[in-house]
This record gives sequence, C-alpha cells and structure tokens, in this order.
Amino acid sequence: MPKIAIFQSRSGIDPGANAAALVDAIGRAADGGAAMLFTPEMSGLLDGNRERASGVVQSEDDDAVLAAVREAARASGIWVHLGSLALREAGGKLANRAFVIDPAGEIAGRYDKMHLFDVDLPTGESWRESAAYRAGDGPVVVRGTPVGTLGLTICYDLRFPAIFERLSEAGADVIAVPAAFTVPTGKAHWHVLLRARAIEAALFVVAAAQSGQHEDGRSTFGHSLVIDPWGEILIDGGEGEKLLFAEIDLERIAEVRARIPVIQHRRRIGPVSD
Repeated sequence: MPKIAIFQSRSGIDPGANAAALVDAIGRAADGGAAMLFTPEMSGLLDGNRERASGVVQSEDDDAVLAAVREAARASGIWVHLGSLALREAGGKLANRAFVIDPAGEIAGRYDKMHLFDVDLPTGESWRESAAYRAGDGPVVVRGTPVGTLGLTICYDLRFPAIFERLSEAGADVIAVPAAFTVPTGKAHWHVLLRARAIEAALFVVAAAQSGQHEDGRSTFGHSLVIDPWGEILIDGGEGEKLLFAEIDLERIAEVRARIPVIQHRRRIGPVSD
C-alpha cells in the first residue's frame, strides 16, 4: 500500500518562510517513508491584504516557492502535490494553481481552481476571490502517481459534486482537496462534505488543510483528513501545524464499488419537467 504524508501548515505572508517550511516537510515526509506529500491551498502565500501580496506574487516561471519545492522533491525523490500557489497571469489577474511534481522535480500536472469564493460571512469576514483571480477552465487528473490516478480540486470546489463525478468518471482513485477553510464554515461543513464526496465518488479523498491564526489575521480550521471510499475517516489532523502519515489501500475502491456500484448506476440527468 502506498504511504502518503499530509502537511498541515500555517502559511504566512513571507513566501521565503513558507518555502522553507515546505522544503522541511518534503524532507521529513521522505524520511518517514512517504511516496507522496500533500500540502494545503495557498502553501506559498496566505495574505488577505491584496495590496501587500501584489508585491510578492510572481508568475509561474519566476515563483521561488515552486522552484524550491521542485528542487526538494528531486533531492528527496518524492512526489509532491503542492496544494496551490497564487500566481500572476499575463492578463493581470491571478491564478490559484495546484501542481503535481514528480520525483525528478518535473511538473506532472496543473489545475487552476474552478469555483471562486465570493461571500459575506456573519462574522464580518468578506471574501471576493473573483476580484483578483481567474477561474480555471476544467477538471484535471494526473495518472501514474503513487496513489494511482489523482484528481485535482481546490477548497471551494468541495461544494460542487459535479467536479468529483467527472473526476471519478475519468478514473480517479484519489481526489485531493487542499484547503484554507474558515473556522465557521469548517465547523459546519468540512467533515460532512468531504465524507459525502468520498462516498458519492467511491474513492479516497485527501484534504490537506491550513490551520491556525495567520499573520494576515484570518483563522483557518485545520482538520486535514484522509477518507476512504466507504466514508471512513482514516486520519483527522485536528488543529495546529503537523506532518501526518497514512496508507492508501487502493484495493478498497473495488471492494466498496462492488458493494454499492454507484459508478455504473449513474445516469445522465436531462432537463427538469414541469
């Protein structure tokens, strides 16, 4: 069974410090016998002050965090799912982009977050991702990873079951859900939504999460999870920064799908009649 590691981090406003934490986690994951490390959304920079962040956000080609992670993956001989980075696009907007990096340090896959989080919360928090970010065009799978075919999502995508359905139809064995969930929404919805997505798609979900009080003033929920196709929680990271390990029994997928064959029973739903 492949062994994975999950880095539950508390990323801040300094990309250099975040890069150092990621490089350290990659080394510790490899030393712990993991074939692949998963990291949260916005692993390179977590800063709600867009004016301040704009001074450090780079293009993919120039991003120092991505370069450091690629080199660390190569040095340690480990796969890395870099949950996401904020990257500058040619048109002026940003991309919230996930990467899958192979043990040679090469980029095996990219995914830009499709669903952007625009909301006003009862706590007074207000988020407008669409003001700065461009939405991605479609779902992505990466084949040949240590956990089989890996489907890519990011955070708010969790609330849209259709993307998980498409990824399972494309042959995904595991779907990654890197996140920086707020505390109120995390308490209410994080566990139930992730378990539902794993059950509906009858596959594994690996959700690496940000956790704690961040330098920009926000608080994130934590509770990185690994969930099997039956909806059983194999790991719950709780709160705080830490490195977690889990084994992924890919044979479990066939066992669950034989008991409840949801994949083969799916039907395309047409227009609603009235």
